[in-house]
Amino acid sequence: MPEHDPLNFITSLGAKLATRSRHVCAFLGAGASRACGLPDVPELQKRVLDKLNKADQKALAAQLSGRNLEQALSRLRRIAALLSDKQTIDGLTATEAVNLDKSICKAIVGELDIANANLSPAVMFAAWIARSKYHLPIELFTINYDLILESALETLGVPYFDGFIGVLKARFQTELVEAVPGRDREVVPAYFVRLWKLHGSVNWTWETEQHVIRLGTPAASDDHVAAIYPSDAKYEESRRVPFVMLQDRFRRSLHENETLTIITGYSFGDDHLNEMIFDAALRCERSEFVVFCYSTIPEVLAKKAALTPNIQVVTGKEAILSGQRACWSLNPNLPHGLWIDEQFALRDFKCLAEYLAKSVRQDSPDNNKLSELLALLTKTPEPATSLEPKEEPKPNA
Repeated sequence: MPEHDPLNFITSLGAKLATRSRHVCAFLGAGASRACGLPDVPELQKRVLDKLNKADQKALAAQLSGRNLEQALSRLRRIAALLSDKQTIDGLTATEAVNLDKSICKAIVGELDIANANLSPAVMFAAWIARSKYHLPIELFTINYDLILESALETLGVPYFDGFIGVLKARFQTELVEAVPGRDREVVPAYFVRLWKLHGSVNWTWETEQHVIRLGTPAASDDHVAAIYPSDAKYEESRRVPFVMLQDRFRRSLHENETLTIITGYSFGDDHLNEMIFDAALRCERSEFVVFCYSTIPEVLAKKAALTPNIQVVTGKEAILSGQRACWSLNPNLPHGLWIDEQFALRDFKCLAEYLAKSVRQDSPDNNKLSELLALLTKTPEPATSLEPKEEPKPNA
């Protein structure tokens, strides 16, 4: 029976990461935040239900039948937009749907408070970004609402742009989000990381029914309702900003030539995002997509990876590489920390972030500070060259 060699995979991944001319994207799902101690989607849904009063619990439970939390929110917003006077759908009036929406969003903000989170994995991930010297800006995409990534980037002083300009009431800048990396018309400097939150954030709120702003703190008060997940309740173009704009940015970024996209913590449960990922992999043969799954490989992903060689899928026990699905072979020469509990460790965001942080050449002027921080986070001295990849030769034009 064929087997995949984890050392060969690590060597190949390191070479890809070392190519400074690459356009690099990372896509983080709920598993990344879970690695930092925050709830994943099923746990968040359970906690939100527990925080609501009895009447709201019953109403939300009805909306969750056959749907997830985001789909339930979207349905509530459609109900609120469609009804007038005393009409009801699912026993809810328009006013009751709006109030339930607010209660759910407030509960989500409370459950995603990062005060008690463990930021170490995210800080190591940010350390990789801080040390990287790619010619084009790194683009981070996430469907998580929490402030884990922002906090980690700010801990290390990494400048980033999230589409908004301002501090107290930051406004979305469409023209800056649409700018293409490396083009003359781009205004935001290349050393600014791009952070794109596709499904909203706990510190986004509706200034009016049509406009989203970013606050300096989470929208936890009764005066501010968090703008979480795009609503299709109203079809005015302005209502869909920034959600549609950011999803379009995701699509265009994946179609950049020779893009390396790292996907972690994502269960492939969003059909719309899946379609954009798979379409880019099919159309851009020189781009590569490396997916790290914590447990099993989602069936929809397995089918696509089997037919699309530039999609690599990695789990603790097995991998799909070059379209072939096989178990890992045990290689005694694996660097320390890459094989834990008889499984390939990079399936876990914590281990992946640590590997990435140690994989970059250490020639940054802030390297001493970063090295000290990494040593503190990992509780072991950082090896000088153990995980440093070699430069990958540039492909022929």
